[in-house]
Amino acid sequence: MKKSKLFDTHTHLHDEWFDEDRDQIILDAHNSGVELMVDIGTNMQSSYDAVALAEKYDFIYAAVGFHPHDAIDYNEETESELMKLWNHPKNLAIGEIGLDYYYDHSPRDVQQKVFIRQMEIARQLGKKVIIHSREATEDTLKILRMFPDVTGVVHCYSGSLETAKILIKMGYHLSFTGVVTYKNAAKSLEVVDWMPIDMLMAETDSPYLTPVPFRGKRNDSGKVNLVVEKLAEIKGLTYEEMAKITFDNALKFFGLDKETTDEK
Repeated sequence: MKKSKLFDTHTHLHDEWFDEDRDQIILDAHNSGVELMVDIGTNMQSSYDAVALAEKYDFIYAAVGFHPHDAIDYNEETESELMKLWNHPKNLAIGEIGLDYYYDHSPRDVQQKVFIRQMEIARQLGKKVIIHSREATEDTLKILRMFPDVTGVVHCYSGSLETAKILIKMGYHLSFTGVVTYKNAAKSLEVVDWMPIDMLMAETDSPYLTPVPFRGKRNDSGKVNLVVEKLAEIKGLTYEEMAKITFDNALKFFGLDKETTDEK
């Protein structure tokens, strides 16, 4: 029986947690049915690393940008270097960008300034954005509203149903991680249950947020099937149906549906 094709839309395979077995982890995931992966950069070095992985593997793509944690390091020089990566043929989006008021590793005014700047560039380049928002809903929405012609995905969505409805109306996809398998994930389950099926995506955010029953261990792209399995359960669909839905949604979102595939 042919395996269902899966798409891990948000992973950090370049992370040092994978330094000892990165290639094996990537190949194991791919051989298990994870047809495509997007490796996400969060600062200058990880953005270089993400593009390098995308160049090495034909089934890995990159998205690069400055995460709010690293916003304090964003400057004209890094922007110039990022521009080269943003224009790389295997870079699909600008991200991971946004606001994080939980850790505040960068001052909030700096986070906002860098977020706005990267949104401006996304508009200029016609790129999708990958949004990180933690404990910063009001300011995140305020900035997104400044760019009605830019769309993207809010990754690892953990907000309220009310906020989800606003984001969907704005044209943003929502992506979910292994968090949906946790016992305290009631809010996320409510959002998944409500949301339009064509705006739903799956991710691992590996090496973080490992799904049950592996919670507490290192996450990897090969575990995205557990996220898809839970999404299917919530939506009352079969695993195969949800795998196809999330795969096709991600293809369309990233513009990869226009590329030649084995089925065409």
